Amino acid sequence: KSGLKCHISVCDCLFYLEKSEILFVFRFSLCAKAITSAQRRGEEVQTSKKWAAGQNKQHLVTKNTAKLDRETEELHHDRVPLEVGKVIQQGRQEKGLTQKDLATKINEKPQIIADYECGRAIPNNQVMGKIERAIGLKLRGKDIGQPLEPKTKKK
Repeated sequence: KSGLKCHISVCDCLFYLEKSEILFVFRFSLCAKAITSAQRRGEEVQTSKKWAAGQNKQHLVTKNTAKLDRETEELHHDRVPLEVGKVIQQGRQEKGLTQKDLATKINEKPQIIADYECGRAIPNNQVMGKIERAIGLKLRGKDIGQPLEPKTKKK
């Protein structure tokens, strides 16, 4: 019936048939049979999948992606300069740390340290600050590679 709304749960999919007889699939996992059978019946099928579901992403790119979309020139994010990568590598080796040790010390994945050292990473101030404190060298500003001054305690 065209005016009937019905909810059917089949293999963890939620089907919703509206008056316009469009079948919406809100959760999509292992429902290929149900979708193909709906298509065989001649119903229009629209699927929407959860974006980045089940992923534990801590550091998001904070650059405005809409602004990048509007740009007409070559679109790219700035990467960590190679000079900063070399400073991280030298500071880490002076402290006698491996990439894994440094990553553990700052609560990051070893791949992040590798990306920063070879210049593939998009700079993140939180991560850069943690690396600076761990190796004791400045990575941002004018004096890259200079020893980090210890913070003075306020009275």
